Amino acid sequence: MSAQSSPSPVSFAWLGNAAVLLALLAIVAAMALLQGETWWPASPRSGRWFGAGAALLAYVGAWAWLAARHRRQDRGAAVDTSQDALRVVYASQTGFAHVLATRTTDSLITAGVAARAQAIDTLQAGDLAQGRILFVVSTTGEGDPPDHALGFVRRIMSQALSLHGLRYAVLALGDREYAQFCAFGHQLDDWLRQHGAQPLFDRVDVDNADESALRHWQHHLGQLGGVAELPDWDRPRYEDWILADRRVLNPGSQGEAAFHIALRPATGAFPAWQAGDIAEIGPRNPLPAVGAFVQAVGWDPQRPVEWQGTRQPLADVLAQVHLPDPETLRGHAPETEIAELTALPHREYSIASIPADGSLQLLVRRMRRPDGRPGLGSGWLCDHAALGGTIALRVRENANFHPPGNDRPMILIGNGTGIAGLRAHLKARVAAKAQRNWLVFGERQAAHDFFHRDEILDWQARGALERLDLAFSRDQPERRYVQHALREVADELRRWVDDGAVIYVCGSLEGMAPGVDAALNDALGAERLEELRLAGRYRRDVY
Repeated sequence: MSAQSSPSPVSFAWLGNAAVLLALLAIVAAMALLQGETWWPASPRSGRWFGAGAALLAYVGAWAWLAARHRRQDRGAAVDTSQDALRVVYASQTGFAHVLATRTTDSLITAGVAARAQAIDTLQAGDLAQGRILFVVSTTGEGDPPDHALGFVRRIMSQALSLHGLRYAVLALGDREYAQFCAFGHQLDDWLRQHGAQPLFDRVDVDNADESALRHWQHHLGQLGGVAELPDWDRPRYEDWILADRRVLNPGSQGEAAFHIALRPATGAFPAWQAGDIAEIGPRNPLPAVGAFVQAVGWDPQRPVEWQGTRQPLADVLAQVHLPDPETLRGHAPETEIAELTALPHREYSIASIPADGSLQLLVRRMRRPDGRPGLGSGWLCDHAALGGTIALRVRENANFHPPGNDRPMILIGNGTGIAGLRAHLKARVAAKAQRNWLVFGERQAAHDFFHRDEILDWQARGALERLDLAFSRDQPERRYVQHALREVADELRRWVDDGAVIYVCGSLEGMAPGVDAALNDALGAERLEELRLAGRYRRDVY
């Protein structure tokens, strides 16, 4: 954005140096006038006169060079001032867009471009009048903006603004498994164009942290900074964790098996995390699948190959990549083909424990692919990884779902494996002796699907869980879900909100999340629910 120019500190320094030099010359002249006799018994020899003159000229020349250099820097500072308008604005649901915005900002600074990151909910309409903005935005659910971006959508994107002075770019994050792939990024890009903003370059869509798309974004950042190549962003640096425990929590359930997973760092050093944070898992292809592949292609599984900067046995590399049709590679050397194989995408799971538990715990339901095989991440954790074996994992901060202050009442709403994220919050609240907690949980059958039943009932008996409402959909002829349970207690819900309660929702996107949203809307009113959302008192982690 433009700003009225003002004298720089360098300009004042230039004037100051000139004034000091003139003052010194005036003092020399005055002292010369005061000296009536020979100022030295013997005049300096000519060589000394030349030496003194050369020194004086050198000083004046050096002063002039520094002044000119400062003037060039002053002009450069004006350019930097204009570059300060380059902001990196993020809209993040799970924290990944925030991470990429930080990396984007760091890359720009490395390229010599002054940049700063800020959340989209801090933008005002006037901030879009002119300048340059890079948007890094994710899409949640079936095409929705992240929760903290809803205020921007309703306050700003509902206006007919003139954005002809704005230049922008959009990095849109999404998952092609959803029909509305990168929908919010597309919506934002379309709105900016329609209102006159000029794109710095075409929108970049990213499917599940696709490395090639992110590298393309980095290429554009290098062009903005006039740098041919910027350093690559690091790939996820997973740590080795030991799969310490795995057991089914819902034997006899009508649904797929759900597993309690416990992991411990191989090094024994626990990282810090908070309730609401996420475990990123680097899944692997099962050993039988890798063995069948190398046999079909005719490759030696122990042959060392170069992969991501290290030499590894071929079988280890193939466990980490999408395996193509073996027929396409038969007769080819692995060294010529490995570079073309794409790495398996990570999978994310809500952490169901706190560090004080002594293990990082997950609740993972086995998912099925269309052909009946277990899903990539759930199949690895629930079926293929060996107990006592290693899991590639890193903990990622999810600030949007971090705990509130302990003095606030907390309403936790979820279904299915969404109890994982809520369980971590309850554990943190119990540890902090914050007792105004209300859990609303739903699943299929109480006899089989009441995950962590004994623990939850113990919290209730000890007074750490003030209220517990359950909805098991298959335990009666009519289907009853958590949104029905909420409608039945609307008066109590309003009282808790009046007392300052926060509302955290974790679980399935389809069915539960919109149903809960509608129930809250009916109980509290659309305006009040929006106020809670904008104040950070209504938060969701849905998938």
